Amino acid sequence: MTSVRRRTRSERRSILLTALAVVVAALFILPALWLLSGSLRPSNEIFGTLSPVTWRTLVPSEVSLGNYLALLSGPFGRSILISFAVCFLTVAIGLVVSALAAYALSVLRFRGRGAVFAFVVISFMVPFEAIAIPLSQLFSGWGLTNTLLGLVLPGIGNGLAIFNLRQHFLSIPTSYREAATVDGAAEPRVLWSVYLPLGGAALANSALLIFLGQWSAYLWPLLVVSDSSLQVAPVALARTFGEYTFDFGQNFAGAIVLSVVPALMMFVLQRFFGGLEIASGEK
Repeated sequence: MTSVRRRTRSERRSILLTALAVVVAALFILPALWLLSGSLRPSNEIFGTLSPVTWRTLVPSEVSLGNYLALLSGPFGRSILISFAVCFLTVAIGLVVSALAAYALSVLRFRGRGAVFAFVVISFMVPFEAIAIPLSQLFSGWGLTNTLLGLVLPGIGNGLAIFNLRQHFLSIPTSYREAATVDGAAEPRVLWSVYLPLGGAALANSALLIFLGQWSAYLWPLLVVSDSSLQVAPVALARTFGEYTFDFGQNFAGAIVLSVVPALMMFVLQRFFGGLEIASGEK
């Protein structure tokens, strides 16, 4: 009898938790669905369907890609390309810098290694907004404003990516490096032939961290770029709001585009997450 009561209580608790999970999920999903619906309908219909709230609020009467076509054919389309260029260069250079730094901090023995690692940890704990204005003044003195290099440089030294790679490199048995050095491999060869091939998941994760940091950057491009031909996508989207004119349909479409790109990156790179675990020499 007691076991039956416990089973009944467990089933009721499970039903209540499931219902709560559905409600919480709906609170997150419904605004996203409304944003997607608004991007597929004319701007003047977006808020007109909010009162009263019906199924038409989330389901447009006629699906149209006009907002996306109009947005991407204008300055925002060029800004998307600029954002991709900035992210690609930052990820490519940043991964090289992060891998070299992580290898040095995890494998090489030198005086002050602990202090350097502490500095790296502190670097990603300090909000970038706290140093953005002094850094922009420094870049201005160097003549790096309104340049692609000025947009790329701050994202290269990503402390969190270095930390992530260092922790992964520490899990690689030192015997692998010793075997490579016995065969005559120098440190760059050990990094390239041993540590990087075994760091697929960590490299993918670090690449995603660097990419997301640059893709969503708003304050830094706003400070160092005034040339409209070098505007990144988040800044370009914000500037579609004029003082007297605005188009919510295109704004919603731009928000969807900016959200879908990192989501696709996550989908593409997810197969690398939880990849090689070689602390014991096994997959």
